[in-house]
Amino acid sequence: QVQLVESGGGLVQAGGSLRLSCAASGRTFSSYAMGWFRQAPGKDRKFVATISRSGGTTHYGDFVKGRFTISRDNAKNTMYLQMNSLTPEDTAVYYCAARQWESSVIQGQFDYWGQGTQVTVSS
Repeated sequence: QVQLVESGGGLVQAGGSLRLSCAASGRTFSSYAMGWFRQAPGKDRKFVATISRSGGTTHYGDFVKGRFTISRDNAKNTMYLQMNSLTPEDTAVYYCAARQWESSVIQGQFDYWGQGTQVTVSS
């Protein structure tokens, strides 16, 4: 089992930045690939980014377009999502997720989820 807690969400103006954090507890963090997903109001949850266990491999959703950076610090059991050049279309609840061993872009393959953190971007 691994428990995930997101933080860092909030209200930001368009063009601004936020850094989300996902703190993990429980079993060995470094044995889990991690991912970020988001769910906008009235829409399905969608893939944002994923990172391998070592942090050496990352993948992003097409809409990210170089604006977001996923990273992790295995010594701190924490994953991050640096979000720059935010637009109102980025408004959503952002979830972190963990999957043992190999990374994935498919949310159904993630076993553990946080409760989410709200990101609101005003125009």
